[in-house]
Amino acid sequence: MFSSLRREQKEAIGLLQVGTFLEYFDLMLYVHMAVLLNDLFFPKSDPHTAALLTAFAFCSTYLLRPFGALLFGYIGDHIGRKTTVVMTTTMMALSCLMMANLPTYSQIGIAASWIVTGCRILQGLSSMGEVIGAEIYLTELLKVPERYLATSLIAISVSLGTSFALGIATLVTSNGLNWRLGFWMGACIAVVGVIARTRLRETPEFADRKRRMKNALENARHDGLEAAAELLKSTNPLWKEKVNKKTVMASFLVQSGWPVFFYFTYMYCGNFLKNKFGCAPEYIISQNFNVSLFYILTILIVTFCVKRIYPLTILKVRSYIISCIVLILPFMLDRVTSPTELFYLQALCIFFSLNAIPAVPILLVYLPVFKRFTCDTVIYASSRALVYFITSFGLVYLTESFGHFGLWFIMIPMCIAHIWGVQYFDKLEREQNDYHPVNRLSAETALKRLQEQLPLSR
Repeated sequence: MFSSLRREQKEAIGLLQVGTFLEYFDLMLYVHMAVLLNDLFFPKSDPHTAALLTAFAFCSTYLLRPFGALLFGYIGDHIGRKTTVVMTTTMMALSCLMMANLPTYSQIGIAASWIVTGCRILQGLSSMGEVIGAEIYLTELLKVPERYLATSLIAISVSLGTSFALGIATLVTSNGLNWRLGFWMGACIAVVGVIARTRLRETPEFADRKRRMKNALENARHDGLEAAAELLKSTNPLWKEKVNKKTVMASFLVQSGWPVFFYFTYMYCGNFLKNKFGCAPEYIISQNFNVSLFYILTILIVTFCVKRIYPLTILKVRSYIISCIVLILPFMLDRVTSPTELFYLQALCIFFSLNAIPAVPILLVYLPVFKRFTCDTVIYASSRALVYFITSFGLVYLTESFGHFGLWFIMIPMCIAHIWGVQYFDKLEREQNDYHPVNRLSAETALKRLQEQLPLSR
């Protein structure tokens, strides 16, 4: 499918895949070593308090992401997409370096807990501009249908980074190696990612629109039309285009499903293995590693299907199937008798989990070009922060009161919300593009009006 692309386009796809892989290796290394590292950086306590501390350590990565979204969204929309992805990779390298040298709780007390939480927050902020920047870059760089496949490859890179982090965690814990080796490796490969991404160029769509808007204002002033130029600058240019609130809400709901199933598959089932079967941390990490490999297979299948099946159709089918699985999930958990049976259940849930892949470009093109980075990062960050917070802390109390049936209180509403969001974008696509979307952005309307008032170039 990429045979028709220019050399620089193929190079950009490759650089973004490598950078995203490295970034998510660093981000997920702590998440999947949490069963080991939480005992090193947090005080030992009763099971209930330990569960809350684990939830806090997990959520700290996501709770401040909306602030990172505003920061990197502004940079991405006003300075450029390339600058953002280089900055975020640099921040990730610094946080990994700090964690590799951080003393434990037994050495410096509660300060270790706060410092490691601060590092996780820094990683969460940096990851905010990472995957979104890569997806927007490819959406603006490529046309349909290549953009569907390319953005799906970003998801594969995320999964590979996660699996590689799990693999390193498995290697370290199973062989009794120093856990700091993983973070030293993370810091080193993040530096490689920074160097690689400096070769990227700005996306043609963003650069072209910025140049044309600048030319229009300069031409107006050159012709003595200062009043017209000021009017355009304050009321009519593309960067002032309004965002459709219903579209934002639909995108939020579509992207909110994944956090629930990620937390259930890796964290909830990890604690289930520990509490019911008495599994050691190295066994839990190893099983999660196998689950992550299965998820990579899932994304590969989805990526292959997007060449023949429309992305929103894939989302609808998966959402209907997982909704049925959720209804019987508590009964299945109550009947699990071995870690192997739980693995099959984890694999089933991750295969049909709610996700925006491979329809991410469809969600993006309905956002204005000069607000796209900010809007999507805020949507992504707020959905992760809110849903991870509700899921991680909510399940602590819901499952204490209702057992595994407490999952219904979170999973069922999320399935309904996801289906509504997918249906909304499906309706937009049918109305505007007769179900065969092209790179048709709402910003084009504003640009056309601007062309009618002023020449865009000399």
